[in-house]
Amino acid sequence: MKQTDYPRLQECCYEEILPNGLTVRVLPKPEFDKMYAVLAVNYGSMDMDFTLEGETVRSPAGVAHYLEHKMFDLPEGSAMQAFTRLGGNPNAFTGYDMTAYYVQATEHYEENLRLLLRMVMTPHFTDESVEKERGIIAEEIKMYADSADSQVYERLFAAMLPGHPASIPIAGTVESIQAIRAATLEQCYGAFYQPCNMILCVAGKLPAQDVIRIALEQTPAASGPCARRIPAAVQDGKSAQFTQREMDVAMPMFTVGVRLPDLAPGDEITEIACDLAAELVAGETSPCYQELYEQGLIDSGFFAGFESVRELAMFSFGGDSRDYEAVSRAVFASADRLLNEGIDPDELRRLKHSAIGRRLRELDSFGGTCNRICGYFFDGVDYLRFREAFDAVTEEEICRILVLLRPENACTSVIVPR
Repeated sequence: MKQTDYPRLQECCYEEILPNGLTVRVLPKPEFDKMYAVLAVNYGSMDMDFTLEGETVRSPAGVAHYLEHKMFDLPEGSAMQAFTRLGGNPNAFTGYDMTAYYVQATEHYEENLRLLLRMVMTPHFTDESVEKERGIIAEEIKMYADSADSQVYERLFAAMLPGHPASIPIAGTVESIQAIRAATLEQCYGAFYQPCNMILCVAGKLPAQDVIRIALEQTPAASGPCARRIPAAVQDGKSAQFTQREMDVAMPMFTVGVRLPDLAPGDEITEIACDLAAELVAGETSPCYQELYEQGLIDSGFFAGFESVRELAMFSFGGDSRDYEAVSRAVFASADRLLNEGIDPDELRRLKHSAIGRRLRELDSFGGTCNRICGYFFDGVDYLRFREAFDAVTEEEICRILVLLRPENACTSVIVPR
C-alpha cells in the first residue's frame, strides 16, 4: 500500500491498485465518526459510440443514466432497502463523462462498503424490470424539459455543440430510451464496468487496510476487456449564436457560453486559469459585478465560471436579468479592460488565496472531496496537489483565456416569459 503525504494540506492518502486493476484510495479521518465511499466508473452519457474487441457499438442516448437506475436492483431485491437496514444513505449520479455510486454512513462501515461494491459488481437486468423503469425515466426527462434551469443549459449545449454527444441531455430523450433493453444494458455494463475502468475512494473512520481487504473480497479477480471510446467532434460551422424558448418564468433567464480550445487530458493549469479569469471578469468582488448589481441588472443568483467535460471547455455566465444583452456587453467589456490595463498582481494573489481557502474548507466535506478525487483521477490528475497547481498559474495563462472572451465567440441561451 502506497502512502502519499500532502504536508501543505496536512492530509495523507493511501493507494492500492488491486490485481484486477481497480484503484483504491483512502483518506483516513479517524477523528470523524462517519464514512463516505464512492465507486466511480469512467463512463458517462457521452460514451454512446465505442469499440469492444474490434466490434463497433452504437448505443442509444441515455444508457449510462438508465444503468445508474438499474444498478440498485439486486437478485434478492432492492439495494436501497438493504442500505436502509444498515443505516446507510446511498445515492448515485450520472454525468457526461462519469457515473458514481456512493454511500454515507455513521455505523456499520464495513457492511455498507461491502453492499456498495456488491451492488455495482452484480448486474441484474430483466426485461420486466427494464420495461418498468422506462416510464419512470421518461417522467424524469419530461420534468427536466419543464425546468427552466435545466433548459437554459441543455439548449446552450445543443446550440454550441451540434453533433457532439454532450449536446444531448444526460438522461437521453423520451424517444431514445425506447430502444434500451436488458441486452443493451448488459452490453454497455460489460464494456465499461470493469475494475480497471473504476476507482474506489473512501474517506472516514474505516482503516485503509480494511478498505483494501473488503475491495479484494467484493470485486472480481480480474478485469475483462474494456471498451475504447470513439472520439466525438463538434460539427464546426454549424454552431448557433442564439437560442430562445418561452416558459413560465417571471423574468428572462440566460446563460452565455464561450467555447474554449479543447483541453488536453489533465490540463489542470488551464482549468484553474479559466476559473480565475471568470472571477476577475465578473466574480462577486469584480467592478463589473458591482456595477451590474447596483444597476439592478443582476441579482445574487448571477454566476460566472468555467466548466469542462472531458476535452471540452467553456467559460459561461448568466442568471436572471431584465436586460441580458446589457449584462453580456458589460462582461465582455470587462474582459477587454483586463487585457488592456493588465491584471492587478495583488488582486490575483487574493483570488488565488480565496479559491485555495474554499478548497481547504471543502476537505471536511467527504463527499465533495472524494468525488473530485475520482473525477480528476480519470483525467490523470492528483486533485490533492491543487495548491501546487494554483502556484503554477501565471498572469500569461489567464490572459490567454481572456483574449478568447469575445462576443463573436459566444452563444446565448435565453428562457423568456410566455
